[in-house]
Amino acid sequence: MPSARAWREYPRRYRYEAAVCKKCGKWFFPARLICDACKSTEFETKAMRRTGTILTHTVIRVPAPAFADQAPIAMAVVAMDDGPRLTAQVVDYQAAQLAIGQKVKLEFRKISDEGAAGVINYGYKVVPV
Repeated sequence: MPSARAWREYPRRYRYEAAVCKKCGKWFFPARLICDACKSTEFETKAMRRTGTILTHTVIRVPAPAFADQAPIAMAVVAMDDGPRLTAQVVDYQAAQLAIGQKVKLEFRKISDEGAAGVINYGYKVVPV
């Protein structure tokens, strides 16, 4: 991810900020401009709880070249306890732990870097609890 984009996303990535519709209360992560439930354009920013449940998962055995050193990469769609869903890499897991319904928590981890002397990008990954 280019460093300019990373800087713009720091509040969301570092504080796990979601947009909550002021009209119907639906949570969105990442934030949206229009609520898909009630079409409202008014949102407030709230920090999410850092726990959720795996809805579905997959294992990528042949990743893109930039992530070849992390193979195999487990990815999951997670329903956060506050309501939003997100897709994240699953780390620090045993093969038997990767299951639908598994409780997970968000953790702040290194995502990538831009070369040996470049910017290190951080973000969220999920860990089974």
